[in-house]
Amino acid sequence: MPHWTVHLKGAPKGEDKPAAVAVRHNIYAFGGSTFAGDQIPVNVFNTVTLRWTALPPVSDRKGQRPQCVPSWRAGHTAVLIEDTVYVCGGFSDRGNICKSKPYAFNVRTHHWSKPWVSGTVPMPRSYGVACSLGRVMYLHGGYTLGGGFSLGVVRSRVYHGVYDEYVYTCANDLHKLDTRTMVWSAIVPTGGQPPPPSAYHSANVIGTKMFVFGGEGVAAEEEEWSFHNYVRVFDTETLRWLNHSSTRLRPQAQRLYHSAFTWNGELYVFGSKRRKKPRHLWKFNTETFSWMEVRCKGKGPSDNWMCCCMVGDRVVLFGGYQGFDPVHDDLYVLDLSPSLKTLCKLTAIQRGLEEPGLPHNIRWELEAMSGKVHTRPTEKKKAAEKNEAAKKSTLSRRRYRPPATE
Repeated sequence: MPHWTVHLKGAPKGEDKPAAVAVRHNIYAFGGSTFAGDQIPVNVFNTVTLRWTALPPVSDRKGQRPQCVPSWRAGHTAVLIEDTVYVCGGFSDRGNICKSKPYAFNVRTHHWSKPWVSGTVPMPRSYGVACSLGRVMYLHGGYTLGGGFSLGVVRSRVYHGVYDEYVYTCANDLHKLDTRTMVWSAIVPTGGQPPPPSAYHSANVIGTKMFVFGGEGVAAEEEEWSFHNYVRVFDTETLRWLNHSSTRLRPQAQRLYHSAFTWNGELYVFGSKRRKKPRHLWKFNTETFSWMEVRCKGKGPSDNWMCCCMVGDRVVLFGGYQGFDPVHDDLYVLDLSPSLKTLCKLTAIQRGLEEPGLPHNIRWELEAMSGKVHTRPTEKKKAAEKNEAAKKSTLSRRRYRPPATE
C-alpha cells in the first residue's frame, strides 16, 4: 500500500506551480516564484539529501539577462529529453503570452541556450501540456491569444483572463518538435474525437500513446465553460485519437489543477481545484479503461495544483495553491512501494522511539518524515549553528547535522 513519508517545508513558492522534471535523483524546478526578478528561477531538489539548492541567476558582462535565458514566466511547460530540458510558452508578469519557441537548459553544465527552430511553430500559449516520447516533444492545448490559429486548432469561446486588457481563447491543437532536427510540425489527426479546447489539463506517455486528462475549457458541441474529467488517448504511431466507451466510476474531483503521473503502465491522478476529497489518489487502467480509487497511509497534502515528479517508486509533490488561499511551500513524498527500511522508520516515528544512537543521516531522514524540518535554512539559523558548534566542538560532532547539499 502506498505511504506518505516525507513532509518538508521550503519548496519554491508561487501562485503558479513551477514546471519540473526529474533527472536521476534530482528534481529541477523552473519558475514557481511570484515575479522573482527578470529571469526564470531554477531550483534543484536532491531526493537523497532532501535539500533544495537555488541556482544563481545568469547575467552577461553588463549585468543583464542574456537573450538565451528565458524571462520570468508562469504557466509554461518543461520536458526532459536526454540531458536537455526544453522550456516553452507561459505568460509574463504583465500577462503577455510567451512564444512557443523553446529554451534549452543542459542539466549537466547548467547552461541555457536558445536553439533555432523551423517548421510550423505553435502559437504563443500558456497552461498547455507537454510530454516527450524518445527525441520528440508533444505540445497540446492551452490558452492562446484571440485571432488566427495554426493548422488543427479548434477555437472556443472567448475567455477573459486575469488581465482584462488581454483576451484569451482555448485551443486543442497538437504539435510535435523533433529535437534531432529542431523542426516543429502541426499534427492533423487521421481519425477519432480529439479533446475539447482545454487548459490546466495533463498529458502523460505510456508506451506509444499519449493520455490527456482533465482541464477546463469549452466543448465544441456545448459552447459552455466546463471542467473535463475524462481521458483522451492519442496514438503517436497511427496519429489517431482512440475512442473508448465511458466508465461510470470517475474521479469527479480531479478535473483541473491536478497532478498526474504514470507508474507500472498505469495513469495516476491526484489533487483538484474542487475540495471534494482532494487527498484521494485515483488510478486509471489503460487496458480496461477503468478508474479505481487508491487508498494511501499517512497524512498527505490537501492542496491542489502541486508540481509532481516521479523518482523511482516515489512521487514528489511540492508547492500548492487553492483559489484565494495562501501559497504554500510544502513538499510531500508518496512512496508507492515502500521498502522495509522505510516502514521501520515510519514505525519508529509513530511509536516515538529514542534516536540518540542512530547515525546523523538516519536522524535527518526521521526529522524530515515527521514534518519538523525546513529544507532551506535561513542565514540566521546557519550562523546560530556555527556559534553552537564553536562552543561545543566535541559534542557538536555527535549531534545531528543535516547533510551537505550537492
